[in-house]
Amino acid sequence: MALDTEGDSLHHYPERLALVQLASASGDVWLVDPLAVEDLSPLGRIFAEAGTTTVLHAGDNDLTHLKRRYGFRFASLFDTAVGARFLGAAALGLDVLLERYLGARLPPSRQKDDWSARPLTEAQLYYAAADVFHLIELKGRLVDELERCGRLAWVEEECAALAAQPVAERVEDPNAFTRLKGARELSPRGLAVLKELYELREHLARTHDRPPFKILSEETLVRLAQAAPRDGRELVQIPGCTPKVTARWGDAILEAVARGLALGDDELPRIEHRPRPRIAAAVQRRIERLRQWRSEAAPRVGIEPGLLLPNRLITVIALAGPRDRAELARVDGVRRWRAEAFGGEMVAALGPA
Repeated sequence: MALDTEGDSLHHYPERLALVQLASASGDVWLVDPLAVEDLSPLGRIFAEAGTTTVLHAGDNDLTHLKRRYGFRFASLFDTAVGARFLGAAALGLDVLLERYLGARLPPSRQKDDWSARPLTEAQLYYAAADVFHLIELKGRLVDELERCGRLAWVEEECAALAAQPVAERVEDPNAFTRLKGARELSPRGLAVLKELYELREHLARTHDRPPFKILSEETLVRLAQAAPRDGRELVQIPGCTPKVTARWGDAILEAVARGLALGDDELPRIEHRPRPRIAAAVQRRIERLRQWRSEAAPRVGIEPGLLLPNRLITVIALAGPRDRAELARVDGVRRWRAEAFGGEMVAALGPA
């Protein structure tokens, strides 16, 4: 069963799942409206059946939506973008892969449309159907190529991990404002203003059903926190505070700035600067050796370095210091295909314990 989804994150807040597209191997296509059909559990039962393989393209967001919102489980997955990565494809867009493998062309992109608006236009219906219509045939071509080069099992293992990956519930993070670019350069007083502005933006976004970036950009939030304008004359001098922004939100922005400025010194937020954990010299040497091995092996294998051995795994392996292929295979996240195909090389690259 081919699967795709469309959300409305560019137009509404919080984002809703606005459309589910399905296609079968026989060429039948269905469009399901989750705004009208509240109970999607019958679909969930199909995806969870042992005989069903769900085919997606770059399906991380689709899976997150369906797992988190509806608790869906997937018995088997095949992600065509993952398959193409293991074939060393230079470009992973669905349009590129369809043209390369099937000679098919997608209609012009409609990713910026408001997919929650009803009724959908004929152009939207055609685009939505086209996104799933060719996926199963594309999967077949990719499987043929992967079998020829002996990498099908690699892709199947990665896709199985994708299917099994749990999705955490979204939790409000009270310190999210500290991770905005430029926040760490602010004074504690500037951070207090930024916190008030960030919370204001969240409130306005929910109240007006608009994505936060359409209220104020992150860059503008940080500029406001730096300048801390006290009146409308100062406010309009800040890039991003256009006449439309100041007309709509100007008073609320100035009130948020004033709240941040009025806080007592003992109430000001501070960013904790946690020192990076020290890495032993022997571990650091293993990290460098693995990086060197990866830089030499990736062109030879014909896949991107980050797929062959992600940076996070390099550190985990270097810390574990496996002495043979069996120990390497037991390191969390290594996967069987890496240990079987490259385990000997990686252990050799690590050098003596």
